[in-house]
Amino acid sequence: MNDIVYQHEVIVPDRGLPFKLFLFEGGGGKYIREKHWHRSIEIFAVRQGQLDFFLNEKKYVLAAGEFVLVNSNEVHAIHAPLPNETIVLQIPLGVFADYYTEEQFIWFSHSGKEDDRQVFSLLETMFVAYGEKQTGYELKMLSCFYQLEYLLVTRYRKLEVGEEILKNNKQLKRLGRITGYLKEHYTEDLSLEKLAGIFGYSPAYLSRMFQKYAKINYKEYLSSVRLEHAVRDLEETDLAIGEIALNHGFPNSKAFSNLFRKRYGMLPNQYRKMVTSEKERFSSYYLPHKGSRLFLM
Repeated sequence: MNDIVYQHEVIVPDRGLPFKLFLFEGGGGKYIREKHWHRSIEIFAVRQGQLDFFLNEKKYVLAAGEFVLVNSNEVHAIHAPLPNETIVLQIPLGVFADYYTEEQFIWFSHSGKEDDRQVFSLLETMFVAYGEKQTGYELKMLSCFYQLEYLLVTRYRKLEVGEEILKNNKQLKRLGRITGYLKEHYTEDLSLEKLAGIFGYSPAYLSRMFQKYAKINYKEYLSSVRLEHAVRDLEETDLAIGEIALNHGFPNSKAFSNLFRKRYGMLPNQYRKMVTSEKERFSSYYLPHKGSRLFLM
């Protein structure tokens, strides 16, 4: 849900569970979530429709019954031109701490089709259990999750990873600390020069760091952070558009609306109506995803 930016997310698990499970917010179609990264492991599993998934500059067209696995700090983007129903599972990296390599690192790749079918089946069971919320559903979900975790560490984990992957991962961790500060102070007048001084870099070096490892300039990144937080208020409150804009660092509602239209192809008030309609459509099994694409870091 970013424009031309790589945004860093911090995943907050659902209450009482070691993961976060929700319906992809682009289910209505005409949706773009541009390049971003996070420290969690993420799985996108398409139940209905189709998604275009971009991972490491390669495009994957996901049809119903297919999924893609995204590693920690792996840059990816999602385009959903058509309606779809997609389960998203986000697993904080720390869940796999016992299986890190010597570099404090873990990396997954795809395995055989038989394992893929089993993974999808487990995700489907978790999704249905969460939607129905019958007595003991948490235990059922945890049972499926641990089976899924077992498959990941025994069938999908790669023990030998190239130097380039390790290098990029380390650099994105460094950049993640900086973007974490932005998350806390994004409403302020935070220039590149000021941020560079806080972290002991020259402005030119920090600018190159954003461009090389996040493929985005600083100004675009900051605008994206502000937009992401504003979108949450747009979805979850009845605040006026102008008030939302000012609350999240935009100079006025016009600046917010222009960036929003560039990102989503519609105005904020149109998006708000669409979200309301989608929630009603999925009311029988809708999975809350409050802040699922926020928690910027």
